[in-house]
Amino acid sequence: METTDAIENCVSNHFTIKSVYREPKSFYFVVYDYSREKFLQLVEDLDKIGYLPFIDEYKENYKISIVNKPESAESKVHLNIFLFLVTIITTVSAGYMLGGNIWEGITFSIALLAIIGSHETAHFFAARKHGVKATLPYFIPGIPPIGTFGAAINVKSAIPNKNALFDLGVSGPIAGFIVTIPVLVIGILLSYLAPMSSTTMQMFPSLLLYIPMTIAFPAVPNGYGVILSPVAFAAWVGTIITMLNLMPVAVLDGGHISRSMFNAKVHQYVSIAGIVVTVFLGWYAMALLMAVFILFMAKTHPGALDNVSKLSRNRKIIAVLTIAIFILCLTPAPRTF
Repeated sequence: METTDAIENCVSNHFTIKSVYREPKSFYFVVYDYSREKFLQLVEDLDKIGYLPFIDEYKENYKISIVNKPESAESKVHLNIFLFLVTIITTVSAGYMLGGNIWEGITFSIALLAIIGSHETAHFFAARKHGVKATLPYFIPGIPPIGTFGAAINVKSAIPNKNALFDLGVSGPIAGFIVTIPVLVIGILLSYLAPMSSTTMQMFPSLLLYIPMTIAFPAVPNGYGVILSPVAFAAWVGTIITMLNLMPVAVLDGGHISRSMFNAKVHQYVSIAGIVVTVFLGWYAMALLMAVFILFMAKTHPGALDNVSKLSRNRKIIAVLTIAIFILCLTPAPRTF
């Protein structure tokens, strides 16, 4: 009781309370007014006693939900370094199997880790920009033909507002996309034509891959196909990473972008649409993971602490650019013929 009274005192110091709801699984206030500055001060006050507020529009008023502040474990930089070194070994090995020599293995590893690393590092710096605590990237070793399951950062504190949520979501895909372009150009220049066998795995190129490939190989004889160099294959993987991360589902990068633009209910519908697109493209395992995550792990995206503040005009323009990037990277899953 003392704790709830302390929380109510904090809220009443900054907002005019209309009603208070204390339910078994939720504790929230309905307030008459909204002020960005007052809410920031409320966040600071509640942080001192171990709680976080989320503010949303609620009918003609505003709803401030209260949750326990999650404990964040200390970052283990030595684990980041260890996983990165192991991932170098696994990606070099995968590249060696693709190209047949150690040089191909090294160039594949450099190309792929540059794309993945730039993606996650951009997330890290976006978090730092907005005062959000986040770890350095954790690279995840994998098996051939890619040698890695990607990388991730661990966000360890709440995201303050919609602009910050948008920046955290969009920064990685844009950075990874930018790095993918020169990797793709170099990779296509190293690729060549060869006869196609009956068991060849055919990869359907995205527009991003198709355009330079058509320029480099304008006339492909019947029975032949473009054999991607390991570096070009790394770029193809990069487009897949960008595409899947931009799916507006749950807490993927695209999900962060979507949630910064829409309320929780609309975001749920957009997430379902993202899963449908993923299935249509043939990435069934990823679609299943998305569905499991939404249904069992995170039914709704919490959004930012301040879900009332508006997304800036420049970020809305960047959102349109992001849709263009998503379209350029759309890639069906490969098939064997």
